[in-house]
Amino acid sequence: MLSEFVKSADWKSEKHVPVIECAETVKAGDALAIAVTVGKEIAHPNTTNHHISWIALHFVPVGAKVSIEIGRCEFSAHGASVEGPDKGPAFTDSTLTIRAKLAVSGTLYATSFCNIHGLWSSEKAVVVA
Repeated sequence: MLSEFVKSADWKSEKHVPVIECAETVKAGDALAIAVTVGKEIAHPNTTNHHISWIALHFVPVGAKVSIEIGRCEFSAHGASVEGPDKGPAFTDSTLTIRAKLAVSGTLYATSFCNIHGLWSSEKAVVVA
């Protein structure tokens, strides 16, 4: 199963864990601002040779059997250039910011992919009042 290869840890001590930041409670139908960051406490290098390729955010309503993908962001600029690795004019920062309207309570799941260290995940419960 793929779940055997998904890693998780305390984001305060591991730079690969996607950190979900949002309110824990929201009114039904109100926009919920959600930010997902990789390297929040310990910066991830995001270089040509070692970078976060993407972040995906899913929502699983309480009692549901499937997830709903809320958003996905691919990061393409890692400093590559014709002058060589890490000499380019642009480096992306591994942050996804999105707004979503939820009708029911559930759990947000963030996954991120490091080109060297693979898949990482985290989760956060959200109560819809």
